[in-house]
Amino acid sequence: MDPPPLPRALRLALLLLLLASPAALAWKKDEFRNCNQTPFCKRARTRAPHSLDAPLSLAAGSLAVSSEGSLTAELSHPSRPRPLILRLSALPPHALRLQIDEDYSTNTPPNRRFHVPDVLLPDVDSRALHLSKPKTVGSVSTVALSSDLDVVVKHDPFELTVRRAGSGDPVLSFNSHGLFDFEPLQESKPEGETWEEQFRSHTDTRPRGPQSITFDVSFYGADFVYGLPEHGSTELALRPTRGPGVEESEPYRLFNLDVFEYLHDSPFGLYGSIPFMIAHGASASSGFFWLNAAEMQIDVLAPGWDGAASSENGRIDTLWMAEAGVVDAFFFVGSKPKDVIKQYISVTGTPSMPQQFAVAYHQCRWNYRDEEDVGGVDAGFDEHDIPYDVLWLDIEHTDGKRYFTWDRSTFPNPEEMQRKIADKGRKMVTIVDPHMKRDSGYYLHEEATAKGYYVKDASGKDYDGWCWPGSSSYPDMLNPEIRDWWADKFSYQNYKGSTPTLYIWNDMNEPSVFNGPEVTMPRDAIHNGDVEHRELHNAYGYYFHMATSDGLLKRGEGKDRPFVLSRAFFAGSQRYGAVWTGDNTADWDHLKSSIPMVLTLGLTGMTFSGADIGGFFGNPEPDLLVRWYQVGAFYPFFRGHAHHDTKRREPWLFGERRTALMREAIHMRYSLLPYYYTLFQEASVTGVPVMRPLWLEFPDDKETYNNGEAFMVGASILAQGIYEEGQKSVSVYLPGTELWYDLRNGSPYKGSVSHKLQVSEDSIPSFQRSGTIVPRKDRFRRSSTQMVNDPYTLVIALNSSGYAEGELYVDDGKSYDYQQGAFIHRRFVFADNKLTSINIAPDSLTKKVYSTECVIERIIVLGLPSGAKKAIIEPGNQEVEIDLGPISLRSGSKSVAPTVRRPNVRVVDDWTIRIA
Repeated sequence: MDPPPLPRALRLALLLLLLASPAALAWKKDEFRNCNQTPFCKRARTRAPHSLDAPLSLAAGSLAVSSEGSLTAELSHPSRPRPLILRLSALPPHALRLQIDEDYSTNTPPNRRFHVPDVLLPDVDSRALHLSKPKTVGSVSTVALSSDLDVVVKHDPFELTVRRAGSGDPVLSFNSHGLFDFEPLQESKPEGETWEEQFRSHTDTRPRGPQSITFDVSFYGADFVYGLPEHGSTELALRPTRGPGVEESEPYRLFNLDVFEYLHDSPFGLYGSIPFMIAHGASASSGFFWLNAAEMQIDVLAPGWDGAASSENGRIDTLWMAEAGVVDAFFFVGSKPKDVIKQYISVTGTPSMPQQFAVAYHQCRWNYRDEEDVGGVDAGFDEHDIPYDVLWLDIEHTDGKRYFTWDRSTFPNPEEMQRKIADKGRKMVTIVDPHMKRDSGYYLHEEATAKGYYVKDASGKDYDGWCWPGSSSYPDMLNPEIRDWWADKFSYQNYKGSTPTLYIWNDMNEPSVFNGPEVTMPRDAIHNGDVEHRELHNAYGYYFHMATSDGLLKRGEGKDRPFVLSRAFFAGSQRYGAVWTGDNTADWDHLKSSIPMVLTLGLTGMTFSGADIGGFFGNPEPDLLVRWYQVGAFYPFFRGHAHHDTKRREPWLFGERRTALMREAIHMRYSLLPYYYTLFQEASVTGVPVMRPLWLEFPDDKETYNNGEAFMVGASILAQGIYEEGQKSVSVYLPGTELWYDLRNGSPYKGSVSHKLQVSEDSIPSFQRSGTIVPRKDRFRRSSTQMVNDPYTLVIALNSSGYAEGELYVDDGKSYDYQQGAFIHRRFVFADNKLTSINIAPDSLTKKVYSTECVIERIIVLGLPSGAKKAIIEPGNQEVEIDLGPISLRSGSKSVAPTVRRPNVRVVDDWTIRIA
């Protein structure tokens, strides 16, 4: 039975909210809690370092190695109702896992603490190494983590340090400032104590009382720390949030929120949360990951924060605070930053391999009105010679915001519409959000209600919140049974009007609740297993994303790779699809902040990410839109999107010249699709992101450490955005000692130098690194699907030794056959005036085969000494000509680079081309 309707005044207020203009929905500081309004954060920040207060001064005892090979200990203090149980385990090659929970064997509270399920890979425990017996001297125990790392446990007060085995130099430490606090669960509320918390008009009953956890983590040998998405920022490194010289003292907040027109530079939390931090310096890289889905606040502490006259050189202290949960933390150590990323990925999973179409350009708007509008937009791209692959439909395509339905007055023939799009090799995406309209005539609501599948409120009734459909309830995605039920809804039988070329977009899955506290679900709502929402809030969108991805996998009988875009995310979301940076704004600051935001997502596993081209809110001035296309064409996820109150902004609506510039940016992306797809394959194996900060490729170059304006695409391409209106020149730092070649005209530039370059409207500064080979496809089609059989171009940029190398990965672009060997993976090496193609696909995967007749039709060699006139292809002793050709096939390009024309060697074959 549906609940009684909301009071008329409240319904009217919410209706006005839904109909408000973007300006009225702009981010308002007082709508979201700050640290001082968040009791657990406020309490934690008042504690002094090295305090001997009873709750903080825990002692470690009863250290032993368990039969499973982990080190266990008891943490206790006479004032605590029960001790804590500590467990240390080692994961190869250089990772330490620390788990701390209460000992429930005595003095058992009514509820136990929540351990976040289904985020870590299922084999993490089985991969743990067997630790040796610790060596104890006095009150200090030492155990070997690996051949070159030790773990040192100080007993009283408890402290943990990961250090170099030979030198004894610390790398990471836990509780070295004595700030560890683990508020014990209580059996009942003490008389006279208040557990309720108020924020604005909302009351959090907090029936289980305070249960927060706080601790300090220090990174040694670090110049900067990075990570902790998601927040807006114009800088790549995390700035200090507390201590000397810090003006605005707010921690980085991790709490998934639906934030309209978020600030471009703020530590406040946005749509997703990944509690993973990377530290990097010239001598070391390390990382720390806390598996906890409750609200989290993290301080980066400025030198001198603790009152000390000076701090250790290269040490960065941080303070981690969470409302609930347990300590389940990982310490990662690497010689280089990529090692740290790979270790994080080894516990949370590699990014999924996308379909080829998903790497191309996407066109979206809230909303394309009807089938005629869809057809007109589709035709507009063809008429203006602009390729695209995916057309998106927002919430208005549904019947009254009921998901898995169509508004038959505007979309009467959805299958036919999709088939027309698919005939050109294109796909469509529809939106499916978690709020289910509470309507007795809506089959999905009826079924969820009957099965008891909704999240409950604190009283045990189906939670009723307000979102786009009005009165709404939310499936309890923590429950695997409910996730399976949800996945079944994507079958063609259940999702009427869907076809094999329709994919899915999950929005509002923080979850967003318009009339909830901070526009989200109340913390005292109840999930499966009597888990409070406060304990899993940041993972709700992750479970929703997982269930949707599994639904598309089921729909395709396990043969079709899903594509699901999600706004909310958590650690591990990379396994299920793409994310984007949410409801940004059409201004230059948001364009600039998109780079650090996307780079940070990549560093924390979410490599398939991007920002809405042009800004979601507002009307971008034409020059801003052009610059955004030029930058966004390098994002891993490349999508134009806009709010329904904005003017239409398809790329051909801004005059002939600007249309040409946006067309050129999109064409550039399409020509680089073979390179991008190869990078996505690398990410799916190693976790190393597609779009990278400069320091990831040049970890010893301090000039790169806080550069958030330039970025690498893979190891071969560097790009620098233009982020100011009317900008005439830009300074571009090119790292390394070798040359860089202009991506457009092949002009060489020295490395380790900042170059002041004149700004051109044609493009943003972008360069190919010498010593690399980049594969391209230069014939422009309507979509990436139509490029499948087109020939390749190789662009070789020689270093000072006349050497270069690169890779090309090719598969069918859609299925999972590549997991059984159906792919081509070639390494191209240019050395001693010879280009060689080498098969690097492993011999162990041979159950299936993928082949192609595609050939290489052009080889451009930058940095080749003049005079070469011909090349010899082996086998076959075939001679082909070398003459000057253009770097790109854009109109007006000059012939500047030696080019081997029509060698027509197959990409699947072994061959050598020798420059005569």
